[in-house]
Amino acid sequence: MMLPAHLLLLLVLVLLCSVFVYRSDGACAEVDSDTEAVAGKGFKLGCISCKRRSEVPGTATVQWYFRPKGEPDFFPIYSYNENGPTIESDLFMDRIDWNGSKRSLDIQDASIYLFNVTFNDSGTYRCFLNRILSYDNEYEYNDEIDKVVHLTVVAKATRGTASIVSEVMMYVSIIGLQVWLLIEMIYCYRKIAAAGEEALREAANAEYLAIASESKDNCAGVQVGE
Repeated sequence: MMLPAHLLLLLVLVLLCSVFVYRSDGACAEVDSDTEAVAGKGFKLGCISCKRRSEVPGTATVQWYFRPKGEPDFFPIYSYNENGPTIESDLFMDRIDWNGSKRSLDIQDASIYLFNVTFNDSGTYRCFLNRILSYDNEYEYNDEIDKVVHLTVVAKATRGTASIVSEVMMYVSIIGLQVWLLIEMIYCYRKIAAAGEEALREAANAEYLAIASESKDNCAGVQVGE
């Protein structure tokens, strides 16, 4: 049995709104990593790279490198791929944990967490994110992202201007995304409500025409009987 056109339109609008809400739930905002750690404490090395088109599926692998302060060369310290995380340097053994995207290889957050920071951890960290985007026409696009974090280890915490600005921008981005989502949900609701009202109006008109036709037939029958 075919559904009426207005009901099909209403169903499509509901599905589109559901898809939009689902995709907006995982909104991504790029925030620079902090650059000052306190000796003996933990520290998050941030590495966030948002996809330009969130609807395009993708997979990514991550490789972290470290160059100690005063040294000329980088060396690998950590990797994350389809086989899971691997600590690749004895200097960081049992001191690094994955702090990025969970339960998915479509990685946008490649951050790691460093435990028990020491003064020897001062230096430059590089995060390489190798992303493969898969399009509907079986075309794959390879995108390589390189993020750099210059880390300074201090004995006592001092909050710098960059850290404050970064945190403020993060909250502004989150609030902006939530407002945008609310506006889109209101727009979808109005579309659905308008479609529902139109469906009720058409149903009422159809019922009125049916009653009018039945009354006309009854009147014709009475006249014939007379």
